[in-house]
Amino acid sequence: MGLKEKSAALSSGPGASTLPSKYIGVLVVLLFGIRGAKAQSEFETSSVYLWKTGPWGRCMGDECGPGGIQTRAVWCAHVEGWTTLLTNCRLAERPDNQQNCFRVCDWHKELYDWQLGNWNQCQPVISRSVEKPAECIRGEEGIQMRDVMCVQKANGVVVEDTICEYFEPKPQLEQGCLIPCQKDCIVSEFSAWSECSKTCGKGLKHRSRHVVAPPQFGGSACPNLTEFQVCSSSPCTTEESMYSLSVGPWSTCSVPHSRHIRQARKRGKNKEKEKDKEKAIRDLEARELIKKKRNRNRQNRQENKYWDIQIGYQTRQVMCTHRNGKTVALSFCQQEKLPITFQSCVITKECQVTEWSEWSPCSKTCFDMTSPKGNRTRTRTIKQFPVGNENECPELEETEECLSQGDGVPPCITYAWRTTEWTECRIDPLLSQQDKRRGNQTALCGGGIQTREVYCVQANENLLSYLNTLKEKEESQSQSTSKASAAPLLSITFEITASKPVDWNLCRGPTPSTTQLCHIPCPIECEVSVWSAWGPCTFESCEDQQAKKGFKLRKRRITNEPTGGTGSCPHLIEAIPCEEPSCYDWRIVRLEECIPDNEKDCGPGTQVPQVVCINSDGEEVDRQLCRDAIYPVPIVCDVPCPKDCVLSTWSGWSSCSHTCSGKTTEGKQMRARSILAYAGEGGSQCPNISMLQETRNCNEHPCTVYHWQTGPWGQCIEDVSVSAFNSSTSWNGEATCAVGMQTRKVICVRVNVGQVGPKKCPESLRPETVRPCLLPCRKDCIVTPYSDWTPCPLSCQEGATAVTKQSRHRVSLQLPANGGRDCPDTLYEERDCEPPPVCNFYRWKTHKWRRCQLVPWYVRQDSPGAQETCGPGLQARAITCRKQDGGQADVSECLKYAGSLPPLTQLCQIPCQDDCQFTSWSKFSSCNGDCGAVRTRKRSPVGKSKKREKCKNPQLYPLIETQFCPCDKYNAQPVGNWSDCILPEGKVDVLLGMKVQGDIKECGQGYRYQAMACYDQNGRLVETSRCNSHGYIEEACIIPCPSDCKLSEWSNWSRCTKSCGSGVKVRSKWLREKPYNGGRPCPKLDHVSQAQVYEAVPCHSDCSQYIGVTDPWSVCKVTNVDLKENCGEGVQTRKVRCMQNTVDGPSDTVEDYLCDQEEMPLGARKCTLPCPEDCVLSEWGPWSRCPLPCNGSRVRERSSEVMRQPQEGKACPPSVETELCNLNKNCFHYHYNVTEWSTCQLSEKAVCGNGVKTRMLDCIRSDGKSVDLKFCEELGLEKTWHMNTSCVVECPVNCQLSDWSPWSECSQTCGLSGKMIRRRMVIQPFQGDGRPCPSQMEQFKPCPVKPCYRWQYSQWTDCKVEDAQCGEGIRVRNISCVVYDGSTDDIGKIVDEEFCGEIEPVVDGNKKTVLEETCTLPCPGDCYLKEWSEWSLCQLTCVNGEDLGFGGIQVRSRAVMIQDLENQHLCPEQALETRQCNGGQCYEYKWMASPWKGSSRTVWCQRSDGLNVTGGCLVTNQPDVDRSCKPPCTQPHSYCSEMRMCACDEGYTEVMSSDGTLEQCTLIPVVVIPTVEDKRGDVKTSRAVNPTQPPNTKSGRGRTWFLQPFGPDGKLKTWVYGVAAGAFVLLIFIASMIYLACKKPKKPQRRQNNRLKPLTLAYDGDADM
Repeated sequence: MGLKEKSAALSSGPGASTLPSKYIGVLVVLLFGIRGAKAQSEFETSSVYLWKTGPWGRCMGDECGPGGIQTRAVWCAHVEGWTTLLTNCRLAERPDNQQNCFRVCDWHKELYDWQLGNWNQCQPVISRSVEKPAECIRGEEGIQMRDVMCVQKANGVVVEDTICEYFEPKPQLEQGCLIPCQKDCIVSEFSAWSECSKTCGKGLKHRSRHVVAPPQFGGSACPNLTEFQVCSSSPCTTEESMYSLSVGPWSTCSVPHSRHIRQARKRGKNKEKEKDKEKAIRDLEARELIKKKRNRNRQNRQENKYWDIQIGYQTRQVMCTHRNGKTVALSFCQQEKLPITFQSCVITKECQVTEWSEWSPCSKTCFDMTSPKGNRTRTRTIKQFPVGNENECPELEETEECLSQGDGVPPCITYAWRTTEWTECRIDPLLSQQDKRRGNQTALCGGGIQTREVYCVQANENLLSYLNTLKEKEESQSQSTSKASAAPLLSITFEITASKPVDWNLCRGPTPSTTQLCHIPCPIECEVSVWSAWGPCTFESCEDQQAKKGFKLRKRRITNEPTGGTGSCPHLIEAIPCEEPSCYDWRIVRLEECIPDNEKDCGPGTQVPQVVCINSDGEEVDRQLCRDAIYPVPIVCDVPCPKDCVLSTWSGWSSCSHTCSGKTTEGKQMRARSILAYAGEGGSQCPNISMLQETRNCNEHPCTVYHWQTGPWGQCIEDVSVSAFNSSTSWNGEATCAVGMQTRKVICVRVNVGQVGPKKCPESLRPETVRPCLLPCRKDCIVTPYSDWTPCPLSCQEGATAVTKQSRHRVSLQLPANGGRDCPDTLYEERDCEPPPVCNFYRWKTHKWRRCQLVPWYVRQDSPGAQETCGPGLQARAITCRKQDGGQADVSECLKYAGSLPPLTQLCQIPCQDDCQFTSWSKFSSCNGDCGAVRTRKRSPVGKSKKREKCKNPQLYPLIETQFCPCDKYNAQPVGNWSDCILPEGKVDVLLGMKVQGDIKECGQGYRYQAMACYDQNGRLVETSRCNSHGYIEEACIIPCPSDCKLSEWSNWSRCTKSCGSGVKVRSKWLREKPYNGGRPCPKLDHVSQAQVYEAVPCHSDCSQYIGVTDPWSVCKVTNVDLKENCGEGVQTRKVRCMQNTVDGPSDTVEDYLCDQEEMPLGARKCTLPCPEDCVLSEWGPWSRCPLPCNGSRVRERSSEVMRQPQEGKACPPSVETELCNLNKNCFHYHYNVTEWSTCQLSEKAVCGNGVKTRMLDCIRSDGKSVDLKFCEELGLEKTWHMNTSCVVECPVNCQLSDWSPWSECSQTCGLSGKMIRRRMVIQPFQGDGRPCPSQMEQFKPCPVKPCYRWQYSQWTDCKVEDAQCGEGIRVRNISCVVYDGSTDDIGKIVDEEFCGEIEPVVDGNKKTVLEETCTLPCPGDCYLKEWSEWSLCQLTCVNGEDLGFGGIQVRSRAVMIQDLENQHLCPEQALETRQCNGGQCYEYKWMASPWKGSSRTVWCQRSDGLNVTGGCLVTNQPDVDRSCKPPCTQPHSYCSEMRMCACDEGYTEVMSSDGTLEQCTLIPVVVIPTVEDKRGDVKTSRAVNPTQPPNTKSGRGRTWFLQPFGPDGKLKTWVYGVAAGAFVLLIFIASMIYLACKKPKKPQRRQNNRLKPLTLAYDGDADM
């Protein structure tokens, strides 16, 4: 249709044909089709391929801040997910792959932070389950949201979240929450009914209640808080007034109209003209005074610029109202005097302040991220104070945190702890009381304790690096050398100041320890060996043999090197003068075989000695050196012939009987030989017995022994002669400053005599008297520079104060030593501070009151008496701020220091002509001090009032007032607890004489204190001085001194447990007294006896210290009968003695048991005496040692020599004898054995510290016997053990406490319960067995009692409306000064206001004192709201006692009061007000019920604190109130049970009907069980015999048991059958027992051998046995 129209329009030209128009139409259709197809293909392409983007990468850039760039990947993808060419997607729609970003750096953390919004209201979560539980228990789950933004801290501008996310993740935006169950309103119980509102006629009485908990979370609203009842009494005799005069509220204060002001000014100018006329008359002096006064008043008006006081007026309406609340004409209210309707007032003005000042510089001027930030402030001032307005001025100062940053800001000074060097190690603090009492505290060593001082200094690192950087910048920027050289000077100056001690509180972190354990090495005592034997007589010096004087020497050596060198050892060489000395001599090693003379076979001959040359020390030397010595000559000997007597060889010489020879002593030694064979006929006979022994003198030297004795080395003195040597830097490997010389005294001493001449001692052995020594470096005293002076008080001081002092100190870092420079005498300086400025006291100066300003005349012109200018008004005055000396001061000073503002306005009265005028009241007269006296004050009428009669009426206008004088009687009472026992400062008398360091400040007699309070006769607290008391009761007390554990002295060492080899020796201490009162505990006691401490050490007994010494064998005594030949077998004996072995050989004979009996030689043996002509052998030599190992196949042998050859034809027996080596018989293996470690051994002078544990090495024979170590040493056995090891005995460090701190300030400025506290700290915790720390680390002491004063309001008076019955009135209250004891419970007692003179009148934290306020007095018939109830207790929202976290809430309410039921429609709604509170509690509500009274009882709801309420308890759980039965119980002896079913009384059984109801109550038989109280205990009765007879006994438990055999249906109960069956079984049992008892028993058989067994007692160790 449209196409045709279009084509028609195109062909409507002149001469156009129809055919072309058809073609054109087809062309148009084609064009549209092509365009549509192209659009469709483009749409399909764009929908198949989409642009995809990756996440943005990290923000990159060179600088921090908004100049960064971040990129992301962008690609083209098919909808199915695979990536394709970018050209397939529209390039125009391609997303950006790069954008600007904010590059975050670490320091941005101080600039940006998350800003958290408040959580919004909890919204319920849509639950899937539609059904909700019938009873709400906890609440409904919900969700709440909040806003979280990243903001710039400085200005709060919102920025991208990525900046804050760089430092911490974004806080959560939502959280789960709980919508608690609905909480209905809960109200208290009703009060009692009030009195009837009318004394006659019909009235109302009411009762009210208040809200305890408000409705919450959609709970039901509160019920009515008031209930009313109509009450009536006797009819009224007079008609009740139906009208009341009511006043409305005052209007706002209005400014008088300007026209009237101008008229007032005009009237004022006319007055001034009159005054000018008067002025012309006055003299010049009076004119000048008036001029000054006007100038001063003008100046005061200018000074009052802060208070723009403008007095205006306000009005109110007076109405007459009907009881129904309607207003009627004033004529209905018949009253002579109407209330005033106007009054003067002050125009209210708001507070005006200036704009904020600029921010002050940051208080922290350095940069440091660790320390707290600084503050900066800005201020504003008051331009105009508020007048007549309750709103205070806003804050005038604002403070915020700040942080200084930038290149020019230096880093903050940091502070660090420094310490002095440790003091010398001291042992005495570790000693116990017992050790200290012994007094032997010299040369103590071992573990000790040392201390040092800790102080705080500036740490230079940060600031010095900043100064150096500053220096480099100045050098690079400035060309001048002066600037460049300033920085190093600054650095040096800083380094000097950095070492100064600063305030202790500036250093942070843990304080370095001030004590530590130390060790003083114990001196090693010198130990020497025993003396060697005396040597030969030798020259003093073999190099110089000119002198003929010789010496015999004996020596000993040092076995344990002492501390400090060998100077402290005893002498090592002793000398005896002798004659014929020689340095070298021949020693006979052995004698060669005896060779008979003349080459015979036997007979006399000679033996040639084999000799060596030895020196005086016994060492073999070159034979040439003995050329001057006498060579030993051959010795005559004898080779026995066959029939000769044969003698043994001489034994060795015995040890000398004396070490020297004197007048009474002479050294002898002997040797012996024995007869081996007797002579035959013709042979040489044996000598007599005397010839078998030889004696010779020995040790013929006199007993005059000399030795050199040395004194101690003297002090090391610098030797100037060896200055070149002093330049060396080390001596014996130690750094030194100089080498000096030491000398000592050397003298010659004769033993047991004393000092003799030096020539008596060998000069060559004289010890040295001079030696070089090390001079230790001098150590000068090093002290820090003085600290800065402590600051003097900068603030001004009130009144005359004591002169304060400032001090400075320095610390000794190094104490002087080795002659170094001494420390300065003073390390602490003090000086007086400059007297601080006296405080400027500021006060408000009040100027003269201006004239009384009345309400404008045009306002009061309609009131009676308006023609007279009199009546009430307002007057204002100026106030200024003054210093104490009267000088002017800024008003801000008085606002800070001068207290509250004086009143600027006051009510005034311009007296009318008929008013009475009086002078002001005088002051009260003084009291004469007598109790019960009175004081008076007076006033008098002035002007025309003196003549008016009504002004003379003393009832209306009294001229004298009297007042009783106070009666002052005081009594003191103790209050509070006793303080701790406090030791007095300074000298202390210590108990039991224990004046031991560390105890004096711990114990002794002290005092405890109890505070005293003083009260007057009215029970008011007053100053304690009124009771002539210093405030305390003192009582002596004792802090018991600690007593350490006390042990006995060490016992002597026990004997070594083994006589040969290694054993143990023990010593012990016994417990004498246990510790008490915190004394040092006992060391670990023996676990067996628990009463001793023992110490065990290994000991070694020399196996050869006791040896068996034998005499030669006697002649073999032949035992055969034929003695002609005097030969054959026999027995020979010898004497064996046990002797102590010494270096010089066996000395003294001792008991035989000391020698090892197994090793003792035999005293008798069998022997064979050779016959003449037999071969004679010598004694057998010792057995050779068995070769090891002992395996039983090896042999040992011994040999003898042929002493006499046999006659021809006879042979000698073998001269060698062998035997098999059998293990543990004659062959032994040896091994080392190590003992256990000893206890840790300390030096005798040490208490604790480093010690040594030792153990011994034993040589053990294979049969288990300990033998001499030489047996193992000869085998060369390996020793792999350490015989000594270091150990530590823990030091008993007593707990060290600091001194008590000064007493703290009192915890309360006044009152009864103030306390002062002082504390102490543990400086050194106890260690080991040291004395533990006491538990009391703080002490308290009561403060002296001071009365507390405060301002307190009285109760508001009733609302009063002057000259009207109702409407807006005023109520007033007083403010009084009260005294109280400081507790919150004391309501206080009123005292004179002068006691509160220094206290700002602040009540309940509010500085504004309100003594008067408007109130509303309801008119008769009005319906009104009562006063607010008290705030309820703070209550939390809880479930099962668990707080849900909604905070506490308090509520108060106002109930509605109705005076006339007809006006109920005019009543306002009851009011409710809530507020948040802290410190709330969870309360629970539960139903309570009274006992049943009949079928009813009372049920109420009670809060968990005992308050009865309405609401709060679940109605579904309410207990029943009524329990009456339906149908009612009408049968005799029936009642309604708790199950609401009829039941019978006791003694009756129920008979039920078929429908289950009670039909009747039947009497049942009763068995009366008598009790103790029953006198007829043996009488049995049954009520069934006489049912009408009343029972004589009370029914109930304990007296009567009711047995009811019949059930409700009248049948026997089941238990009756059971009782019957039981009774039957009991009868059968009794019958059986009777039968068995009466049956005759059999006789028992007699037992054979029935002997009694003996009684055996086992003693178990009980002492009582």
